[in-house]
Amino acid sequence: MPPGISTLAADAPELSAANTGFMLICSALVMLMTPGLAFFYGGMVRVKSTLNMLMMSFISLGIVTILWVLYGFSLAFGTDSGSIIGWSSDYVGLSGIGITELWDGYTIPVYVFAVFQLMFAIITPALISGALADRVKFTAWALFITLWATVVYFPVAHWVWGAGGWLFEMGVIDFAGGTAVHINAGAAALGVILVIGKRVGFKKDPMRPHSLPLVMLGAGLLWFGWFGFNAGSWLGNDDGVGAVMFVNTQVATAAAMLAWLAYEKIRHGAFTTLGAASGAVAGLVAITPSGGAVSPLGAIAVGAIAGLLCAMAVGLKFKFGYDDSLDVVGVHLVGGVVGSLLVGLFATGGVQSEVKGLFYGGGLDQLGKQAIGVFAVLAYSLVVSAILAFVLDKTIGMRVDEDVEVSGIDQVEHAETAYDFSGAGGGTGSRKAVPPAVDAVAGAGQNKKVDA
Repeated sequence: MPPGISTLAADAPELSAANTGFMLICSALVMLMTPGLAFFYGGMVRVKSTLNMLMMSFISLGIVTILWVLYGFSLAFGTDSGSIIGWSSDYVGLSGIGITELWDGYTIPVYVFAVFQLMFAIITPALISGALADRVKFTAWALFITLWATVVYFPVAHWVWGAGGWLFEMGVIDFAGGTAVHINAGAAALGVILVIGKRVGFKKDPMRPHSLPLVMLGAGLLWFGWFGFNAGSWLGNDDGVGAVMFVNTQVATAAAMLAWLAYEKIRHGAFTTLGAASGAVAGLVAITPSGGAVSPLGAIAVGAIAGLLCAMAVGLKFKFGYDDSLDVVGVHLVGGVVGSLLVGLFATGGVQSEVKGLFYGGGLDQLGKQAIGVFAVLAYSLVVSAILAFVLDKTIGMRVDEDVEVSGIDQVEHAETAYDFSGAGGGTGSRKAVPPAVDAVAGAGQNKKVDA
């Protein structure tokens, strides 16, 4: 994503109604991704934890929105300080921004840029929640989001996209969030689960998805919203780069889904709906950093490689014994790393910038820069996230009691259940109600016969 750039006064851009409208639509599409993620994750857990999983994503819409207005936008995109963090008092509370004031170097208002970026900030901590299914206190999770967004997401967003951020100045390419969003979330997930431990019954009890239709619905919403996530990251639509990104998003996602399914068929003997949904998400993740730098053929390669490697990676949790409940590490961390590094191989130099990868005569220079960006964000997020989880676990406690985890977290944490089986056509309650009614009718009929 291009940060604000300096322009000559004579070349100062003017507000574009077309680009502004386009970006508002893209922002709405990205917002839809978080409820989509909630459905995707919600279908993958057991019935007893469905609502908790939905809420762990949904609450991010509330918490991060308020943080972003109060100070998050300022920390991420304010005036640079030491290439580490930003700060601009005008951005605090969004109180010093004119309604027609333009984002530096672009034709859209600052407000539009801020709200588009807000949607990225919302979904990133929500992604982490999939690794923690079934076992985290909701209050602890809400506090974790607050702290994590403040000390991890906002600074990393500044490193990668903020004018003056050290990774941006180095020349690391991250078109729409491979490092800032997916590696960041995947590494955080790994850091937290290493602290809080495994679910009760991990590797012993079956923990199959309770609703694959819900998973497919969520994956479809994510795919749809991802067009705004990716194509909108050029902040306008004047030169065709956003259109290339749109095409590459579709192409890479399709390739990744097919690669995942092919691996699954060879490895396990079936094409599953869960594999199709997971493969699609792996492709979306991988093309996010690279789609503005590669050709459509390159996007096929990125998607296929990511689909195959992510499918292989999700099995590592059983081998190494860490409980990444819904494969956040296997899909988002691995997919983000793959997509970010492949920029160094497949960048054509003819889309978002003139930077070329190894396969297009650019040597190893860009690959080295991408590797620095990948491992810097990975290490920082993993370590700080683990520290935050450790502090919360030792103070308010991160995990629910074991009996709550076994019986189901929904009723205890939210006083609700996802499905009511006591209604008509459902559970034992209705069956108890039917016999008296039948008996009464039969009795009435018998009495009527007698009377006749």
